[in-house]
Amino acid sequence: FKENRKDDIWLVDFYAPWCGHCKKLEPVWNEVGIEMKTMGSPVKVGKMDATSFSSIASEFGVRGYPTIKLLKGDLAYNYRGPRTKDDIIEFANRVAGPLIRPLPSQHMFEHVQRRHRVLFVYVGGESPLKEKYVEVASELIVYTYFFSASEDVLPEYVTLPEFPAVVVFKDGTYFVYDEYEDGDLSSWINRERFQGYLNVDGFTLYELGDTGKLVAIAVIDDKNSSVEHTRLKSIIQEVARDYRDHFHRDFQFGHMDGNDYINSLLMDDLTIPTIVVLNTSNQQYFLPDRHIENTEDMVQFINNILDGTAEAQGGDGLLQRIKRIIYDAKSTVVSVFKSSPLLGCFLFGLPLGVISIMCYGICTADTDGGVDEHEAAKKENGDRELTDEGSEEEQEEEKNGKYTELSDGELKQKDIMEKKKD
Repeated sequence: FKENRKDDIWLVDFYAPWCGHCKKLEPVWNEVGIEMKTMGSPVKVGKMDATSFSSIASEFGVRGYPTIKLLKGDLAYNYRGPRTKDDIIEFANRVAGPLIRPLPSQHMFEHVQRRHRVLFVYVGGESPLKEKYVEVASELIVYTYFFSASEDVLPEYVTLPEFPAVVVFKDGTYFVYDEYEDGDLSSWINRERFQGYLNVDGFTLYELGDTGKLVAIAVIDDKNSSVEHTRLKSIIQEVARDYRDHFHRDFQFGHMDGNDYINSLLMDDLTIPTIVVLNTSNQQYFLPDRHIENTEDMVQFINNILDGTAEAQGGDGLLQRIKRIIYDAKSTVVSVFKSSPLLGCFLFGLPLGVISIMCYGICTADTDGGVDEHEAAKKENGDRELTDEGSEEEQEEEKNGKYTELSDGELKQKDIMEKKKD
C-alpha cells in the first residue's frame, strides 16, 4: 500500500480494534465501500489497523480513532464531518474530483445551485485573485465545493460591481467578497461556508468554532409544537434573515433540539425553551437578563453582547477548568452506573477496596510497631530499675561493711585501754 498508493485515490479508515467508535463505524464503512464500487467511483475504499501499522499511521498524522483520510497523490485530506454513509461519500466525491469545477452554462449553474445549499463561484479570467482562490480551495475543499464561471453564465439577478469577483450563493441570495471589508479571502470563505441559519448539533458547533463567530442558539424541543418553542425559533430566524448586514460577521444563528448537549457544555441545567449565545473560542456564554418577547429584544441582547454590557459567564479560567474536571468526572461516574451498575461497581469498587486494604495494612503496621516500641521501652525501664535496685543493695552492703569495720576497731582500742589500765 505504501509503495502503490499514489497510483490511485484512497479513502482509508484508520481504526483500533478496541475502539468503540470504530466498531460503530464499521457497518457504515462497509456500506460506503459497496456504494462507491457500485457507482463506479475511482476512489478505492479501505481500512487499516493503526495499532498494527503504527509507522504508517504516524506518517499520516493519525492521533485518534477512527480517523478517515482521503489520500490523493502527495496530499492527505482529513474528514471531519458526520459519520454517515451519505456524508462520507459526498466528501470523497468532492475531494477526489477537480479542485475548481467549471460551470459552462446557465443550465449547469442552476443544476449545481439546486444540489448545494452553499456555493462559491469565481467569476473572471486569470488574476491574482484567482490564484488566491485556488490556494484557498486546496485548503477548504474538505468543507465545500468551489466553482468557476463566466459572467454570462450567472443568473440575470446577479450584479457584480467589478471583475474578477468571488461570490457565495446561499440563503436564496448572493454575497460578493470585498477585500477591504471582509479581509482575508480564506477567512471570509471559512465564515461564509455555513448557511445563515442552522440546525445546530454538537458536531456543527465544533465546526463553527473555526469561524470565530459567536453562536446564537434557540434551545428548544423540536417535538414540542407549543407557542413558546416555535416563537423563539422564529425570532432567531428573523434576526438571521433581516439583520444579516449588521451581524453576519460576528454571529451565527440556529436552533438546537434538546438541552442535553448544551447542559454538558455549560455545566449548567438550562430549562427549555431558552436562548443562549456561545463564544466557542473561550467557552464563555451569555444568557438574556430578561425574557425575549420579540425580534427587537433579541437585537438589543446581541448589541449588549457586542458593546460589552452583557454579563459573560463560564470561560476558560483556572476555576472553570477545575469545575470542568470535577463535572466530567461526576458525569462519567453517573453515566457508567446508569448504563451498567455491575460494571460501575467493579470499576470503582475494586480500586477503592484495594486502597482500603492498603490503608488498613499501613495503619495496622504502625499500631503494631508502636506497641512493640512501647513494650521494648517498658522492658528497658524495668531492667534499669532492677539495675538501680541492685546498686542500692550493694551500697547498703558496703555501708554495713563499714559499720562492721568500725566496730572491730573500737573493740581493739577498748582492749588496749583495758590492758593499760590493768
